[in-house]
Amino acid sequence: MTLPHSPADDLLTVRDWLRYAVSRFNEAKLVYGHGTETALDEAAFMILSTLHLGIDDIDPWLDARLTVTERRAVFHAIDQRVTTRKPASYITGAAYISGHRFHVDERVIVPRSFIGELMVKDSQSFTSAEPWRINRILDLCTGSGCLAILAALEFPNATVDAIDISQDALEVAKINVAEYELEDRVRLVNSDLFKGLGGERYDIIISNPPYVTSEAVAAFPPEYKAEPQLAHLGGDDGLDIVRRILKDARSHLAPGGNLIVEVGQANETVEADFPDLPFNWLDTEGSEGEVFSLPASALPKGKMR
Repeated sequence: MTLPHSPADDLLTVRDWLRYAVSRFNEAKLVYGHGTETALDEAAFMILSTLHLGIDDIDPWLDARLTVTERRAVFHAIDQRVTTRKPASYITGAAYISGHRFHVDERVIVPRSFIGELMVKDSQSFTSAEPWRINRILDLCTGSGCLAILAALEFPNATVDAIDISQDALEVAKINVAEYELEDRVRLVNSDLFKGLGGERYDIIISNPPYVTSEAVAAFPPEYKAEPQLAHLGGDDGLDIVRRILKDARSHLAPGGNLIVEVGQANETVEADFPDLPFNWLDTEGSEGEVFSLPASALPKGKMR
């Protein structure tokens, strides 16, 4: 019996597959934003990930010829991306923040927080103390556990509590914590924000909570609809969870502690809603006004409106 002809029969080099993937992605009008912004970057990421190569630079491999098995694997990954419209990281099983690899699947949002970049490049911007003096960190809405793990790596003497309301997400976080061998320093807790913490206090609280508006979630393209809605939906104006964090954070921060929260494009709404809070916006190479820092002393002691 003659097998159907496949692109895997004709495309031999990484360069061939890169061109093929870009053409298919452009034709399918895919949507990006899960770590890549263009068809070319997405294609490079998927090819390198599928071939178990470093994702930083595809150039050294462009003229490398692939084995039949490798060509079939690359074709399958590209075809899955086009036909399912799932984020590339769900197909490859991996996402990266500042060079650190994390396992991901459909149980968690694909990690892409600017907080991770800030921690790796300038961890001291999170605190007035030396990083080695930080003893306790809380990661709210931990998802895959990536920020909790990066916090443990950047603050070597700290223990980290990683909180999520989704038990499914915590199962993924458990995989990542084990891969980084941080089980003795990162504790996973199933809780609705602060509810399961009692009177615990922390030197730093970080959070990349759901902050997308209901209207925007309803209009999501397939790539974003593939992620857990719970990880995106922040209410009518996107700030339901952020308000709860701001209301309760002070009672869980040590004196001199800091709250670090990512809010996407909602900085103007946040400042208008809380005009008395002295937000310090922490920018990165790819973001401006998406992550704020507040000292414990600036946060409300009681309920906010």
